[in-house]
Amino acid sequence: MSNVVVLDNGGGLCKAGIGGDRNPTAVVPNCLGRPSASKKWLVADQLQACEDLTSATLRRPFDRGYLINPDLQKEVWDRIFRSLLHASHRPDGLISKAQCSLVVDSGFSFTHAAPVLQNFTINYAVKRLDLGGKALTNYLKELVSYRSINVMDETFLIDDVKEKLCFVSLNVPRDLQIASNELYNSLYLK
Repeated sequence: MSNVVVLDNGGGLCKAGIGGDRNPTAVVPNCLGRPSASKKWLVADQLQACEDLTSATLRRPFDRGYLINPDLQKEVWDRIFRSLLHASHRPDGLISKAQCSLVVDSGFSFTHAAPVLQNFTINYAVKRLDLGGKALTNYLKELVSYRSINVMDETFLIDDVKEKLCFVSLNVPRDLQIASNELYNSLYLK
């Protein structure tokens, strides 16, 4: 039975769960935030429970992919590990059957591509691109601000929208057809 706790400590989000599970148990912002109407700093999942995060002040433990505030990171970790259920019974034998694969990790500041052959990473072939989710968040802030209201100071809000609504399509023609049908239904069938 698996008793391994897995933590993906990203610059934007921390994801934690039990090894072998398909989805993480906890997905929380990797930051402390203070809503404009409060003097109290909120940690990780406390931010998600807050109703009004407009103009919230954020403190992140990472800057451009480097840990700059270990004490702040410890606060986030403490909150995550307190909220997890401890390791429970999980089936073993979940090692990948694929002989060759490519792991693409698009994080907050960087994107890494790592080829894996027979469950071993080919270290000399790992590539890093200095582009991550933060750039997409900033681009979305510009688009929304240009087309409607100014949200340039609403990083947390736009990041939350991005995390909830953006995804990588595994079947582009199907997803475009679904989006087209939903748009048609919303415009003409109301």
